[in-house]
Amino acid sequence: MSTLTENAIQILEDRYFLKDKHGHIVEDSIELFKRVAKSVSLCENEKSEFYEKQFYELLSGLYFLPNSPTLMNAGCKDGQLSACFVLPVEDSLESIFTTLKNTALIHQSGGGTGFNFSKLRPKDDMVSSTSGTSSGPVAFMKIYDAATEYVKQGGKRRGANMGILNVDHPDIIEFIHSKSTKKVIENFNISVGISDAFMEAVINDSDWQLINPRTKGVDTVLRAKSLWEMIITQAWETGDPGLIFLDTINDHNQTPEIGTISSTNPCGEVPLLDYESCNLGSINLSKMVVLKNELYTVDWKKLSETIHLAIRFLDNIIMINHYLLPEIKDITTSNRKIGLGVMGWAELLILLEIPYASEKALSLGEKLMQFIKRESYKASSNLALEKGCFPNWKKSIHYPDQKMRNTTCNSIAPTGTISVIGNTSYSIEPLFALAYKRIGILGGKTQTEVNRHFVNKMKTLGLWSSEVEEEIVKTGSIKNIKYIPASLKELFQTSLEIPWQYHLKHQKVFQESTDNAVSKTINLPENASIQEVSEIFILAWQYKLKGITIYRYGSKENQVLQKCSLNNSVNC
Repeated sequence: MSTLTENAIQILEDRYFLKDKHGHIVEDSIELFKRVAKSVSLCENEKSEFYEKQFYELLSGLYFLPNSPTLMNAGCKDGQLSACFVLPVEDSLESIFTTLKNTALIHQSGGGTGFNFSKLRPKDDMVSSTSGTSSGPVAFMKIYDAATEYVKQGGKRRGANMGILNVDHPDIIEFIHSKSTKKVIENFNISVGISDAFMEAVINDSDWQLINPRTKGVDTVLRAKSLWEMIITQAWETGDPGLIFLDTINDHNQTPEIGTISSTNPCGEVPLLDYESCNLGSINLSKMVVLKNELYTVDWKKLSETIHLAIRFLDNIIMINHYLLPEIKDITTSNRKIGLGVMGWAELLILLEIPYASEKALSLGEKLMQFIKRESYKASSNLALEKGCFPNWKKSIHYPDQKMRNTTCNSIAPTGTISVIGNTSYSIEPLFALAYKRIGILGGKTQTEVNRHFVNKMKTLGLWSSEVEEEIVKTGSIKNIKYIPASLKELFQTSLEIPWQYHLKHQKVFQESTDNAVSKTINLPENASIQEVSEIFILAWQYKLKGITIYRYGSKENQVLQKCSLNNSVNC
């Protein structure tokens, strides 16, 4: 079993280890991984003991970790193991509050929820049943947000939501500005549902119509660019809203006969139909290496073996899962969507001595994700031959050419806490800093991270010193240390030092071979301009990304990742 860091143990003790009725921890990391492995292997019948051992080695070696609800709840009574859900919000009070109740149940079980509020009539529109007027989507989002605040996920983490409003809804301006006020809609990521027609109107400086979803009539006509300026300005100021490119998502909808996709999970990496859920897991790329002649290379054999076992693991979750609603069980088991992704991409590049901001990194990213998708599809096809295709296979784009156990196989998730458990870098993000703080987690605790690969490299080259340590604690970077070679400064460039063009290109090369979507934040320095945000958003659409999020450093009062000396006021 791989050794866990102090930060990993702290998170496991707070959120993941089982506790008795008095709140006392009753398991350790070995028992946690055994609990999960045993539970997920139970559906393998006569092969259950074999796969229990395989899954335990997969987890305890930190080669792969599933989404948090699986680690928390597998092996527990009525264990809900999925991370991602989308629920419908129809234009009636009954639907709005039925969905709110279902949301609370999902949050309590450890899941996150996504909604598209575009079917709701706009603010001050007529309500014929009461001769009154409507409160509008944003008002109901505030109710959902308040409920989320008081229903912690599984009693272990606060609920997360994605709120989407389409760009042609009459309340879109209110929505765009809905997070500009502090302490409002704090438990939502918000994204504007973008169409190709709107993007073309922006580029052509055309008029844009806002349509009342109740009457289907034109409510307002305005310049598309004026709406665009509001979106990019708010994104620059607060990080919200992001964009969800709905036409691109539906161009890649794996089951178009079943329905149109209008929403995603909270971080945008899984577009889902109404009531659909998805199980996610991530391969630790920093462990997919082999040392040859004192140089690291990708261990493609190990990666292939890990992919095949991880796909089986994620597929098994669909069989052993406890479903909170019959609608969720019906569509989830009919489509059997899973999302295998990666974490530790930045650390893999460091081990291979490839700078993140380089064409070589992009080329490897393209090759790596093509390999992961190809092997994931092979694994799903093998499972289809062994256990049968997903029930809606004949209504999918896979029919008749490729038998598949799962509608989708891959998704690039943010891997927040599981990256800490796995002692590696987040998802496909570059290193945030060489030393940084993780703020506001575990009931307000702060964790400090110093990148071990950087320290090891400096020590190996005889460059580690109190001066270097002091500089990375102060700034998170080595760019101002004169005697460190330029090649090392390039290799250890941090998130805010890397040009946004490379952030975006990394998302592009991974999205090209990801059948769900890619959750990535385009990190920008404080001095980034509003015009740069516009360029990023337009290029993201042109790149056929499914969504885009930017974050300008310091634009939120409370951000999770901070340099050790934010505003030179706090040290690690």
